[in-house]
Amino acid sequence: MRRKASLILLAFAVFFAALSPLLRFYAFPRLAKVPANQYQVMVLEAKGATIMDASMQVKKTDLSIVQTLRGNVEESEKIEESAGRDVVVWDGLSYAQDSDGKMVTRIPERYIFDAHSSEPVHATGEMADAKPVKREGLEFKWPFLTEKRDYEYFDARSRTTNPILYKGEQNFRGVDVYYFEQTIPWQKVDYPSTLPVPNMNPKTLEKQTGTEMWYTTVRKFWVEPTTGAPVYGEEIHKEEMRGGSLTEAAGGKMTVFDGHVKMREDFIKSTVDLVKSQRVLVLLMTSYLPWGFLILGVLLLALSLWLEARSRRPGDDPESTDDREPEPAPAGV
Repeated sequence: MRRKASLILLAFAVFFAALSPLLRFYAFPRLAKVPANQYQVMVLEAKGATIMDASMQVKKTDLSIVQTLRGNVEESEKIEESAGRDVVVWDGLSYAQDSDGKMVTRIPERYIFDAHSSEPVHATGEMADAKPVKREGLEFKWPFLTEKRDYEYFDARSRTTNPILYKGEQNFRGVDVYYFEQTIPWQKVDYPSTLPVPNMNPKTLEKQTGTEMWYTTVRKFWVEPTTGAPVYGEEIHKEEMRGGSLTEAAGGKMTVFDGHVKMREDFIKSTVDLVKSQRVLVLLMTSYLPWGFLILGVLLLALSLWLEARSRRPGDDPESTDDREPEPAPAGV
């Protein structure tokens, strides 16, 4: 009886020991993915920012920026048919207004990426500020199990990909995070597709006036590595108009935007809480369950060996003592 129990325990030990790496290295890469129907709103602020208003006057104001990411399930399903993999389509909109409620910028995006790795997927409709792009590198989200290394990150304003540097580990609001920083040096960029100045056509503005738009930024992210989700971000953003007839009165250069953009406090808290809950789900598949199954397998193996050893002790084997048929008494006595 002990030997049968030992064999059963051994079978379960092998099962759980094999399930541990299977869950971590086979199931997790296939099951962990960004949902296609995700909807997220983030509000950022730039207090005391310098901007150019609709009358082309430079002024100080408190800027409010609403960033919306909406999962486009219908488009993702269409792209998945041709791409042959799980795809997420995010339709994004960044809308900025000043303290008077007047629009400063309105920038739409469509970001298409692999639901598991967060790598960009190139398909019709991919765009930044209403212009077709072919992204390389990350945007918005890092991959699950983010590594301590530099990544390539897409900058939507310049439509270029540049390194975003790993700067070390930190603790942000009780969450262990990796800190990344990217600097986009001053460079010429296109005018935004939507301008706050009336009667200005962004498509022909530079050609008609000779005035160019220049841009630089320092981008900072605090990323929770298990989920790859940023829990906080900042951007020191600057844009200028240079040369041409529009800047003659200002000496050849005018500030369009100069501000330090940060997440609003209430959205920091909600983002941290959301990432903490998602982190537990990822850890179940990458750590808690695989290690739990492995430990359980070792314990079952030890118990199986112990029962097997008990069954082999002299005089303690049920098959050699209790289970034997009694010998008949000698005849004729």
